[in-house]
Amino acid sequence: MRSLLSIGLLLALSAAPAQAQSWSRSWMAAPLVSRTPPEKRPDLGNRTLRQVVRISTGGTRIRLRLSNEMSTQPLLLGAVHVALAGDNGETLPGTDHVVTFNQAQGATIPARAPLLSDPIAMPVKPLTRLTISIHLPQGAPDATVHSYSAATGWTAPGDQTAAPRMTDTTTLGPRVIIAGVEVENRKPARTIVTLGDSITDGVRATPDSNRRWPDLLAERLQKAGMTLTGVANAGISANRLLSEADGYNALARFDSDVLAVPGVSHVIILEGVNDLGAAAREQRPMLPPATIIGAYRQMIARAHGRGVKVILATILPYKGAGYWSEQGEATRVAVNDWIRTTSEADGHVDLAKAVADPADPARMAKPYDVGDALHPNDAGFAVMADAIDLALLR
Repeated sequence: MRSLLSIGLLLALSAAPAQAQSWSRSWMAAPLVSRTPPEKRPDLGNRTLRQVVRISTGGTRIRLRLSNEMSTQPLLLGAVHVALAGDNGETLPGTDHVVTFNQAQGATIPARAPLLSDPIAMPVKPLTRLTISIHLPQGAPDATVHSYSAATGWTAPGDQTAAPRMTDTTTLGPRVIIAGVEVENRKPARTIVTLGDSITDGVRATPDSNRRWPDLLAERLQKAGMTLTGVANAGISANRLLSEADGYNALARFDSDVLAVPGVSHVIILEGVNDLGAAAREQRPMLPPATIIGAYRQMIARAHGRGVKVILATILPYKGAGYWSEQGEATRVAVNDWIRTTSEADGHVDLAKAVADPADPARMAKPYDVGDALHPNDAGFAVMADAIDLALLR
């Protein structure tokens, strides 16, 4: 008969792998419903999707998060592979890994659900580029997407998931099905979620360059020795704090896109310009500062309830943009004054000041303006990332 000591030792050993796991989100794309009319969506039947992502933190193992959350039908997955990325979607020799789900190849994701892969024995370094290939035997007529990718993707006929270089390819614009890459480390790692609209999503950044401000923040963290602190970009183009546009409003998605992220320790919130601009464009009464501030307070309370720190970013200047108005500017100034002085959040970053024209702070400085008076260019994203005090994220 085994002694109580030996039984206790066996129990401790059996529990060790679960206790050793410390997963954190290293890359993400917020799930969205496709806004493309069904007749204009690409036919993905019996085709392979290949997409390249750059993770922020490294780890001893990785796992993929695939999403069918915005779809009304189950999604059949065929083979799924992940590898280190070369050029133009090619995989580097000797790095290809078969991805399994519940120890089996292929899976069916229920409607409205995500799916985590099994852990993949694939050590990765910070800022590594990965190629993710997914075969869809029956297609995906209402696939969950992320409309803006800032990266080139490809589709190809048949199952080419294991091919180093796919043939007969067609380029792919949005992110499709992939929603996250998570990494495992022996020491607890942390994730900074950047919650925002198209400015955070990186619209107008140079494609395939990883020049969005969250990408550049990830690089700064690594250079500063904060190697176990990653960045998960939860930006959605056209997103608003309070009302619907493309994707759920920030308050509606805060729990799923921020608080449910593995390893989340901080959230940087850069939202509000679309609420102000939409009110002007749609000729509705302008939102008073108290309404915008109330939305921030909701997120602060919900984050603090889960032990997550909130860093507020000032709303960027947008005078000259098509939906600018004097009333919207007055609200922006008042809200930014509150952000700079409030003690309710855990800190702030003055991104508005970083990109503003010193001669007219209501406008974005020309060297940082992509040309529409609303979106920063690569240089603008760089000064935004540089303006963040990393001490706020320790």
